[in-house]
Amino acid sequence: QVQLVESGGGLVQTGGSLRLSCTASGFTLDYYVIGWFRQAPGKEREGVSCISRSDDPLYYADSVKGRFTISRDNAKNTVYLQMNSLKHEDTAVYYCAIACLAATVPDKYWGQGTQVTVSS
Repeated sequence: QVQLVESGGGLVQTGGSLRLSCTASGFTLDYYVIGWFRQAPGKEREGVSCISRSDDPLYYADSVKGRFTISRDNAKNTVYLQMNSLKHEDTAVYYCAIACLAATVPDKYWGQGTQVTVSS
C-alpha cells in the first residue's frame, strides 16, 4: 500500500521538543519534495515546512522559523520535523504530504496525522 505515515507526536510542555517522522511505505521518497502541514482546531490546514529532493529546506512558516528544522534520511525513507522551543500555539495535528502547498493535495491523500499538544 502506498502511503505516508506520520508519527512522533505527543504531549509536551511549553519550551519542550518533539521530533516528528514521516515514513513512506510502498514507494521511495527520494524523488519527491515533502511538506509538513498542521491543522489546529477550528483553523485551516497550513504549511509548516517543505524540503527538496536534495535535502534543502524550501520554506519555513514565519511562526516556526528558528525553532523547527526539516530534514530527510532517504536511506530510512523518512522525513523529519525537529520541533524545539514549542509554544502552546503549535498545538495541532501535523501531516506530511508529497507537496509543498496544502491546496495541491487532494483530500483523499491526507493521512491520519500525528497530534502535538503543547501545554502552557
